[in-house]
Amino acid sequence: MERTPHVAIVPSSGMGHLIPLVEFAKRLKNNHNISTTFIIPNDGPLSISQNAFLDSLSNGLNYLLLPPVNSDDLPSEDAHMVTRISLIVTRSLDSLRDALKLLVAEKNMVALFIDLFGTDVFDVAVEYGLSPYVFFPSTAMLLSLFFYLPKLDQMVSCEFKDLTEPVQIPGCIPVRGQDLPAVLVQDRKNDAYKWMLQNAKRYMMAEGIVVNSFKELEGRALKALLENEPGKPRIYPVGPLIQSGSISDVDGSGCLRWLDGQPCGSVLYISFGSGGTLSSNQINELAMGLELSKQRFIWVVRSPNDQPNAAYFNSHDDKDPLEFIPNGFLRRTIGKGLVVSSWAPQAQILSHSSTGGFLTHCGWNSILESVVHGVPAIAWPLYAEQKMNAEYLTEGIKVALRPAVDENGIVGHLEVTRVVKSLLDGEEGKAIRTRIRDLKVAATNVVSKDGCSTKTLEELSSKLINKGN
Repeated sequence: MERTPHVAIVPSSGMGHLIPLVEFAKRLKNNHNISTTFIIPNDGPLSISQNAFLDSLSNGLNYLLLPPVNSDDLPSEDAHMVTRISLIVTRSLDSLRDALKLLVAEKNMVALFIDLFGTDVFDVAVEYGLSPYVFFPSTAMLLSLFFYLPKLDQMVSCEFKDLTEPVQIPGCIPVRGQDLPAVLVQDRKNDAYKWMLQNAKRYMMAEGIVVNSFKELEGRALKALLENEPGKPRIYPVGPLIQSGSISDVDGSGCLRWLDGQPCGSVLYISFGSGGTLSSNQINELAMGLELSKQRFIWVVRSPNDQPNAAYFNSHDDKDPLEFIPNGFLRRTIGKGLVVSSWAPQAQILSHSSTGGFLTHCGWNSILESVVHGVPAIAWPLYAEQKMNAEYLTEGIKVALRPAVDENGIVGHLEVTRVVKSLLDGEEGKAIRTRIRDLKVAATNVVSKDGCSTKTLEELSSKLINKGN
């Protein structure tokens, strides 16, 4: 009797990495009867939302937590999150070996998947005879940059942010050096850049790389990635994979009831993701701009922090975020706006007929949700590769507006008002809505029974199943 093929997935820290990996595992199980164990490196207790999410995994999907590693030598305010994520994985290798030893003895193990920053795990996969794969949770554009980075590193002697000409990533729109991922824009001698470069070089060790994108969304980048080159891993575009269930036990029904009472396409949804924060000054400017625009909105507010990724490792404080809203704002916008603290049911909000726009930090999961639900965007990038994503949304596929920042990096209230009114009530917004609706249709088609993403996943699954027989 055939044994069920089984894969292990080692995610990096952060819900933004975990969510698409779980959706990928669900497809493997539900469509191809390939089961999964998530092996979770960590440096301490998981967040409440991470625990709830992992505990809700469906049949055929399991997880185990590795013993926490010590990261006390990394000052949280100074260590770049790429360094921290990479070291958590690397310092967990011995306990990962022990976990895999048990899984190999008990399961029909065929492959081990990592995401962005876990290529040291490849060595362990090879030790146990498992096929090493990458699940790339971001854009095909960023993956193309990963392949190009070792060459770019050799070609350029200055800091990337000081380049006078845009970087021409193969198959992609030109990108200014200062809009490259934040880890590349900093000092290239620091540890975070070295980790990024090391991971990029080791991607060539993968047997295949799964990317959460599709042709109609990133056609040129995927075409470049799919070109055959000696030693290059096979690329599997299987997107869009988006969250199919809630990751919070917070009741979001109030948001949906409020939306039920609003006109069709009239509401701007504002959220900076699970890891994004704004400064106090920026919160004030955003509030004033929303009030001045007189447009309807739902705003998910977090406590302010001058570090734009302050919530990534749950380092934001426990104060009520609503305390930081300007005095009188809630009263003056009553009926027009709804302000909620920290979390809202994003997928349900974006799919609601009253939602007409999405002010987003440009994390890839949020962009894919926006595309799948056909919601035009205001691109407000904060950290990681989000500036590059914003550039692609606005200049590449033209489905978003991007507000200008002043000399202090702040989007002023008048600029907030301008882009909000343009998106919801202007000619620019009308053109963007037409383009995003076309992408919505394409996103539905590629994951249909005969869609190209479905067929690509079938190809990968057949390869995994054959290895297990």
